[in-house]
Amino acid sequence: MSSKAKSNSLKVASWNINSVRARAEIVERFLTEHQPDILCLQETKVVNETFPEGLFRRLGYNHLMLNGQRMHHGVAIISKLPMRDEERLDWQANGEARHIGVRLDNGLRIENVYIPAGGDEPDRTVNPKFGQKLDFIQRMIDWSGRLDGSTLLVGDFNVAPLDSDNGDPSVIPGLSTHVSEPERAAFHALEQIGLTDVVRPLVPEGYTYWDYKQLRFPRNEGMRIDFVLGSHSFADRVTAAAIHRNERKGDGPSDHVPVVVDLDLGEPEDDDRPMIF
Repeated sequence: MSSKAKSNSLKVASWNINSVRARAEIVERFLTEHQPDILCLQETKVVNETFPEGLFRRLGYNHLMLNGQRMHHGVAIISKLPMRDEERLDWQANGEARHIGVRLDNGLRIENVYIPAGGDEPDRTVNPKFGQKLDFIQRMIDWSGRLDGSTLLVGDFNVAPLDSDNGDPSVIPGLSTHVSEPERAAFHALEQIGLTDVVRPLVPEGYTYWDYKQLRFPRNEGMRIDFVLGSHSFADRVTAAAIHRNERKGDGPSDHVPVVVDLDLGEPEDDDRPMIF
């Protein structure tokens, strides 16, 4: 590969780490082995002041953007490349650390989100958390429609949009969250405003999450709820994708695994159009 090709390639990973400090060794091993340029984390469960920055800087990830929260939530973007903080519009409106966005020098915008799980029952009249989840996603849809055409939207969406994305027998359409019609319709609304799942064409099978209970992982009864979505101009730029299932093995893993994409950016984009083409 020529030096020019190398400079135009970019590897981006997204991972709900379920406490970055509790799984520091696991993260370090993954970064050392797979060397992504950018790592987007969800559910970091730590305030910014005590985020383990030294771990990442020691590995060459000298650029960090943090939006932390004690005990719950929290998102971060860790990069080998310079990046600047994008304006954080208060579209969340819930006071929780569930979104952070950056812009790279090459123009690529990366938005990292952690959508609420929404409780168990898909009925907002008896489960307020479900209503809050749907409200969050609708605000995210409205905000996403104003993003420009050089965007990756990544993270834990807590939605399995297709039947093939759900292998957990306890998660039943019509009775469970994550697979309800309103949640799936909301996910497809993101596709309608110009975002596309850039992993599924290259990795048509496989889950990204397995509950800790009931031997879900050994039985491979998981769900695919972690995604990398790209504006249409980036869909053809994805040269490889992977779901790193092995990260669910071993001692003390997260219940999610990393989703990784490789991009060939080619010539710099000059595209500030909204995603609705």
